[in-house]
Amino acid sequence: MIYKKTFGVPEKFVPTYFAPEPKAGIADMPDEISEKITFSVSKRGCRFLIPIEADTAFYGFGLQMKAVNQRGNKITVRCNADPKANTGDSHAPVPFFVTNKGWGIFADTARNAVFYCGNELNRGLRSSDFNAVGESEFIDNTRDLYADKIRENATLTVEIPVAQGADIYYFTGDRIVDIVSQYNMFSGGGCLPPDWGFGNYYRCCGRYNEDEVLAMAKSIREQNIPCDTLGLEPGWQTRSYSCSYVWSEKFKNHKSLLEKLIGMGYKVNLWEHFFVHPSSPIFDDLLPLSADYYVWQGLVPDFSFDEAQRIYADHQHKLVEEGVYGFKVDECDGSDFTGGWSYPDCAEFPSGMDGEQYHHLAGTFGAQTLLKAMGGRPTYSEIRALGPLCSSYPFVLYSDLYDFDDFLRATINSGFSGLLWSPEVRQCETKSDFVRRIQLVAFSAQSLINAWYYDHQPWLDFDAADDVREMFEMRMRLVPYIKKAFVRYRDEGVPPVRSLVCDYKNAKHIEDEYIFGDMIVAPIKPEQAGREVWLPEGEWVMLFDGGEYSGGFHEIKTEKIPVYYRKGEKPEMAEVSQYLPFE
Repeated sequence: MIYKKTFGVPEKFVPTYFAPEPKAGIADMPDEISEKITFSVSKRGCRFLIPIEADTAFYGFGLQMKAVNQRGNKITVRCNADPKANTGDSHAPVPFFVTNKGWGIFADTARNAVFYCGNELNRGLRSSDFNAVGESEFIDNTRDLYADKIRENATLTVEIPVAQGADIYYFTGDRIVDIVSQYNMFSGGGCLPPDWGFGNYYRCCGRYNEDEVLAMAKSIREQNIPCDTLGLEPGWQTRSYSCSYVWSEKFKNHKSLLEKLIGMGYKVNLWEHFFVHPSSPIFDDLLPLSADYYVWQGLVPDFSFDEAQRIYADHQHKLVEEGVYGFKVDECDGSDFTGGWSYPDCAEFPSGMDGEQYHHLAGTFGAQTLLKAMGGRPTYSEIRALGPLCSSYPFVLYSDLYDFDDFLRATINSGFSGLLWSPEVRQCETKSDFVRRIQLVAFSAQSLINAWYYDHQPWLDFDAADDVREMFEMRMRLVPYIKKAFVRYRDEGVPPVRSLVCDYKNAKHIEDEYIFGDMIVAPIKPEQAGREVWLPEGEWVMLFDGGEYSGGFHEIKTEKIPVYYRKGEKPEMAEVSQYLPFE
C-alpha cells in the first residue's frame, strides 16, 4: 500500500512534478503512521524523525556503490560523478529507501537531503536511568569502536535543506520486493526495451574515423561474436566538450556508414552530453532557455521547458532519421570529485530552479528529451545520471569508476531504486580480470564493452575471444528469459536485477550475490578460482553444468560464473544469433 501526507509547505520543483503518471493507487496516510513522524521547520530547512527498531536495515538511496545495508550511516543524496566513499553521493541519488521491517519512504524533494540511518535521540533521561555498575569499558580497535551499537531510542532522521516542507510517501509490503515494486509502479512502471536491447553492445574507440569503425564492425562479425549495438564516442562530432551535435570531417560519408552498419545488423548509438557549444546549430535558440553558467564554454539548457526539449529533440531527431538508434549521455551528473567542471548549486535557471535542484532532475529531463528525439523508435540507451521515479525510461546507468566490488554493489543496489545499471567492461590488467568482468556484465541489465580509448578489441590482449563469444552467446540465448523479466518489470514493477534480500528475508547478510530475473547469480572476483555460494531453501540447478544443489552454503570452484535456477524452472532459451531484428 502507498500512503501520502503533506508536511509543511513543499517546494514547487520536485520529482513528482515532472514524473510520469503513477500506475499505483495512493491513499491518505492514516493517523497510526503519521503520528510516528515528527516534523519540524528551522532556518536549515525541514526535518523528519521516525522511530526505528534496533535491527532495522536500510536499502536504496539510488545507485550506491560502497555499501548495501546503510544502517548506522549518514547518507546525503547528492548528484556526483565518481563518489569516493559511502557518503550517499551518486550518479543517480534517490531519496527513497526500503527497510526489512515492511515499510519504506520516498521524500519528494530535489534537494541534497540527508538521511541519518539510526541515531540516538536525547529523550530527557537522567543519570539514574542508566546502570553505571560494572567494569569500565575499553575498546582497542576502530571496527568495534565505531560499530553501530544503537539499541535504545533509535531514530531515522531526514533533513531536507532549504525546503519548508515535503510530501512523504509511505510504502508497506510483506517483502522488500513488494515495496520496491510498488515504488516502480508509482514511478510509472518499468521500461520494456526492444528485444535487441537485451543483446550485446560494443563502443568503438573515440579516435576512430568511419573506415576504422567499419573495419571494427566487420571484425566482430568475422569472429562470430554476437553484437547488436555499436557505439560511437565523442570523435563523431566537430566539437564534443561542449557539443556541436554535427558530424566531423572524419565521418564525411556518415550516411553511407550508417547504411552499411544497419545492413550488418548493428544499431548505432552516439555519445553526447547536454552542454551546447556555440558552433552548434541549436545554440542561439537555446540561449534564452539556459542557465547563467557555462560548462566547457557551452550552454546548460533548462529542459524543464517544453520548448527547450523540442529544440534539442528536433535536432537530434535528424540523426535518428539518418539511422541512429540510441544515445549515450555523458557528464549530466555533478563534478565535486572530478575536477569541478559542472555548474554550481547556486546556478540560476530560467524556470526558477537552482543548480542543486537541476542536478537532481537533469537525468530525468535528458531521458524525456531524448525519447522525444527518438520519435517513437524503440531504444535502450545509456545515461550517467538519473534520479527518482525514473523506472519507465529505457536508459541504463554507467560510471567512470571501475572497482569490481563497486560494480557488483551497484548491480545489487540499483534494483532498490528503480534504476538499471551496466558494470561495463573496459581496461583490464589480466585475463582473469577481463573474463570475470565479462561474466558479470553478461548477467546485468545491459551487456556492454566500452572500448572508447582502445584502438583494438580488448579481448585480443588476453587471447580471450572464445571467452567473450561464450558469454555473449549465452546472453543471446537468454533474451526470451530477460524479456520476460522486463515485461514483469513493466507490468508489476519487479526489478529484473535485484538484491537477494528483496525476495528472501534470511539473505540479509548476503551482499555479493543477486537475482537476475529469478535466477541466483554469484559472481567470482578476478584472480579467484571460486567462492562460497548461498542458495535459498529448495533445489537448484547450475546453469552452465547442470549440477544440482540444495539450499544453504556451498564451496564452488569454476571457470564459469555460478548461476542457478530452481529445479523444474529452466529458463527459456533461444537459438544463438549474431544480432536481433530491428524494431
